[in-house]
Amino acid sequence: MKSSETVRIAAVGDLHCTKASAGTLKPLFSEAAKAADMLLLSGDLTDYGLPEEAHILAEELAVARMPVVAVLGNHDYESGKAEEVTRILCEAGVEVLDGEACEIEGIGIAGVKGFCGGYGKGALGPWGEPAIKTFVNEALQEALKLETALAKLRTDCKIALLHYSPIEATVRGEPEEIFAFLGTSRLEDHLVHYPVDVVFHGHAHRGYPEGKTMNQTPVYNVAKPLLQRSWPDRPAFRLVELPRPGDPPIM
Repeated sequence: MKSSETVRIAAVGDLHCTKASAGTLKPLFSEAAKAADMLLLSGDLTDYGLPEEAHILAEELAVARMPVVAVLGNHDYESGKAEEVTRILCEAGVEVLDGEACEIEGIGIAGVKGFCGGYGKGALGPWGEPAIKTFVNEALQEALKLETALAKLRTDCKIALLHYSPIEATVRGEPEEIFAFLGTSRLEDHLVHYPVDVVFHGHAHRGYPEGKTMNQTPVYNVAKPLLQRSWPDRPAFRLVELPRPGDPPIM
């Protein structure tokens, strides 16, 4: 039963749905539907970015009788069929965001895959070989997509949904030498200029479940393998409650 005071958000990423996943994700989505008002999926929805995998995921999601919003992850691009994967999921009722925003239950959601590149002083700069400049430009373009999506939000409560992490805190636990490939603080810059209530991301399977941006916005790493390892006795999604629009903030 929906609460009159709060909106409940279930978030999980890195499902890595394969051709053998049929029947394995339905229990998770059923639990999410009981616990939450909406489901957010933070990328790596499929394992190899194959249409067959997307069809299986769509079938599994049929039990989640609530709004579902998603972004793609790097795995969803592996086979060069990201557009087809997106189409299949959209036809199943999933709203897939790529630099866009949507509104559900009066809460605005800005979604983008994001990219890597490193954090703070360790962020790679666009200098030197053309290949380096191309790499950094991809990070800049994904950050601009996030800025565009955030600027569209007009709701009191706002969510940012990403695949790559905007902060270093939630990738700690991974080998330090790969931090630069797990996200970039270029994403965080826009989350400071356009504040949100909560950020969800995935990608870092061995990272840390939570952290905060420099302006103290909570950031949750909802990679499914991390959630399963951190809380093996709970369903593998993060549940967050936000004030229902029109109500005073929860103290």
